[in-house]
Amino acid sequence: MAFMVKHVVGGQLKNLTGGLTEEKPEAEKSEAAAQGMTQEEFEQYQQQLEEEKQEREANFAQKKAERATVRSHFREKYRLPKNELDETQIQQAGDDVVLPTELAKMIAEDNQEEAHKQSVLGQLSNLQNVDIDQLKDKAQATLEDLKKQTENCSLM
Repeated sequence: MAFMVKHVVGGQLKNLTGGLTEEKPEAEKSEAAAQGMTQEEFEQYQQQLEEEKQEREANFAQKKAERATVRSHFREKYRLPKNELDETQIQQAGDDVVLPTELAKMIAEDNQEEAHKQSVLGQLSNLQNVDIDQLKDKAQATLEDLKKQTENCSLM
């Protein structure tokens, strides 16, 4: 608001005074001089800023690709539809995308737990009042009985 007032009133005030004050052209000042540097120092400073910006952008793209990899992993795990945005982020980062080690360990542990749950013994352990050791012993005994019966078989 103050800018608007200054702009409106300032222009009229200059017209009224007839432009008695002498204005310096702003084009004479270079950006380097405005910051108190020589032109070479300013160019080096600008180059350094550009390099830092590119490095930040590369790190950001890498993090985005890692997050996209995690999301795609969970989409595969839970059989959800794929997201094109995640796939493009992974492709843009190239082959450098690797899951963080802690996350990779967590995923491996989850896979082991799921494999155990999907096995027959894992399913039996979910049932209550089932003694797995007793079932193993009974299965071994049944196999031994079958072997003895096949040894006594006259056809074989």
